[in-house]
Amino acid sequence: MKVEYSYLERQFADIEPYLDDVRRLVQSGDFTLGAAVAEFEGRFSDLCGIPYAIGVGSGTDALALSLKAAGVGHGDEVITTPNTFIATVGAIVMTGARPVFVDNNEQYTIDVNLIEAAITPKTKAILPVHLSGHPADMPAIMEIAQRHGLVVVEDAAQAILASIDSQHVGSWGVAAGFSLHPLKNLNVWGDGGIIVTKSEEMYEKLHLLRNHGLTNRDEISIFGHNSRLDSLQAVIANRLISQVHTITDTRIANAGRFDQAFADLGESIWVPQRRPNVKQVYHTYVIRAAERDRLHAHLLENGIKAKVHYPIPLHLQEASAYLGYKKGDFPVCEEHCGSIISLPVHEHLTDEEMEYMISQVRKFYLGNDNGA
Repeated sequence: MKVEYSYLERQFADIEPYLDDVRRLVQSGDFTLGAAVAEFEGRFSDLCGIPYAIGVGSGTDALALSLKAAGVGHGDEVITTPNTFIATVGAIVMTGARPVFVDNNEQYTIDVNLIEAAITPKTKAILPVHLSGHPADMPAIMEIAQRHGLVVVEDAAQAILASIDSQHVGSWGVAAGFSLHPLKNLNVWGDGGIIVTKSEEMYEKLHLLRNHGLTNRDEISIFGHNSRLDSLQAVIANRLISQVHTITDTRIANAGRFDQAFADLGESIWVPQRRPNVKQVYHTYVIRAAERDRLHAHLLENGIKAKVHYPIPLHLQEASAYLGYKKGDFPVCEEHCGSIISLPVHEHLTDEEMEYMISQVRKFYLGNDNGA
């Protein structure tokens, strides 16, 4: 049996409804910041329960523009974690600021107990990452930020519909960036991103920043960027957004099935603690595994397209050399990067595929096991 990590072929098996939407867009000629974009922004705002949403060109731009709108720039420092996708740190660098890393905790998110030690007079913002759709400890982060007068921008790229005590991610900081990448829980046919904010002032700044700083066709208030969400991508997002709750519920159910199946493999598989007040939405299902590389090879050999997110922490990447970090600086992150593995968890998996993955993991550690 083969179990693919990507679900796009199944998701778009019936392509005609999407093509009908695209044909209508082409016939309208409404290609740039058109009605489809405005519709999607309104629907995404309603989905999150946050007053303002601004469609942009990518999830990376969503973070970078949010930081810029919040006043982050050259000479500033922004605190984040090295266990994340490069876009988090790339967005900080795009503003001219310097990334400052803090180790992560057992849930793969920033360790709030280490944040204050990283604050300097140059610190301007904290950029927590809701990695794998698991919210960082936002109440504690906001308390630290308020005490030190810092801005908080949330990296919610992987966390649509995630929440803490029923409060949606993105509603804690001054703004949050989401990704619409093809493998996200709400996806489009290329790059796309969206920002949410509760602040009307931030909303107005972001509207300018994403579209060259233009207040109208002929007048420019500030120097901005060209980072508009394409109308084509908004058309796709508008068709898919009504499915997000079902997508999320299915991923949560699949993750729970994995958790239960691996509960007795405590010496071999470590599942992060599931906090009862937190809704984790499982953009990825990430566990720590003994003999990770051998397990990964076993799964691939048996047709299961497992992945590793991410094998090399950002502070040890060549691009980060100028920051001066070295191996051993963030031991939890480094240990996790040597042991984490991601199993397919998407909403298109069949019962047979789920059972096959479970049986193959158990077989690797226990020998001939039927997954029961």
